[in-house]
Amino acid sequence: MQFDRPLQVGAVGGHGPIRYEVEEYIAGRSVRFRFTGPDGFHGSHRYEVTALPQGGTRLRHVLEMDARSGARISWLLAFRPLHDALLEDSLDRAEASLGSDPARPSQWSWYVRFLRWILRLLGGREPR
Repeated sequence: MQFDRPLQVGAVGGHGPIRYEVEEYIAGRSVRFRFTGPDGFHGSHRYEVTALPQGGTRLRHVLEMDARSGARISWLLAFRPLHDALLEDSLDRAEASLGSDPARPSQWSWYVRFLRWILRLLGGREPR
């Protein structure tokens, strides 16, 4: 994810062809991104950090999106597999940043590797 300024409400950015604006940010607790592109993607996604009663912490990702028109097809065929791979990578990175090795590091499927190759060929920004 890259933004035009430090993480804060109003920061604009995204990853690959996905664009969004930071709609809500509570340092160390949560961040919510509102989709601004591509066309047909309406909604938001967020990360939430919560303390568990038995100790430890939960990092949760929530996607609330309505894909309209042609975005429904592009979501199913391309964006969903890429999103899921990036989400797994981000959770692995969060775990690693706390000094722990992920129990089962995510691995991209052949289809995700193929989609990323296509994006590079088209000269688009590869998701990160």
